[in-house]
Amino acid sequence: MNETSPVGRAPAVVVFDVNETLSDLTPLRASFESVGLAAESVEPWFAGLLRDGFALTCVGVNPAFADLARESLRIRLLGSGVTPEPGSENADDAVERVMSGFTSLPVHPDVVEGVRALQSAGIRLVTLTNGSTSVAEGLLERAGLADAFERLMSVESAGAWKPHPSSYAYALGECGVSAGEAILVAVHPWDIDGAARAGLRTGWLNRSGGSYPSYFRRPELEVGSLVELAHAWEG
Repeated sequence: MNETSPVGRAPAVVVFDVNETLSDLTPLRASFESVGLAAESVEPWFAGLLRDGFALTCVGVNPAFADLARESLRIRLLGSGVTPEPGSENADDAVERVMSGFTSLPVHPDVVEGVRALQSAGIRLVTLTNGSTSVAEGLLERAGLADAFERLMSVESAGAWKPHPSSYAYALGECGVSAGEAILVAVHPWDIDGAARAGLRTGWLNRSGGSYPSYFRRPELEVGSLVELAHAWEG
């Protein structure tokens, strides 16, 4: 395990981010290609979607993730100069095809074993997503993990996207725990930073072996998989 500081006691609650942390966006590349977009444009599209959500949050708007996703896809299609494959009359049809792929993604290979190990350890598991609870619910049901999570939460009910402090405060209130009793686990350093500033413990899931940005608050621990996370507090 690649720890960034001594690991303390096991948390009462693990708060999981959903998009990219639990869900694997890789199959979305095929969806992009099916409508004439480059497979490698999935990552910049998703990053731009998050950027716009953060920007709206900063000015007091709490946008619906799906609305931003659809509009940003439509703009990308119209600006790409490509024509959707035969059978798609317009860009809106292509957008819906991609969104269908987004709502049927699988979990990463390490998720099932890691989640089950955490569940067996008696740690409460919840999710907090900038997307909708229905997408998280579908993801976990397809993976056979719905029973492992006691609560699925969305910033739609929090009033602001992560990493706004109110999103984490909402999650803590729903779970009935203090910030120090919960750990936010995510692949996104910006989420780690936001949770840390809100007082939560944090765990960075670094599947890619990348470097953590020095301008963000560092996580309590760093792991390469959820299986590794499940064993972080043993002994």
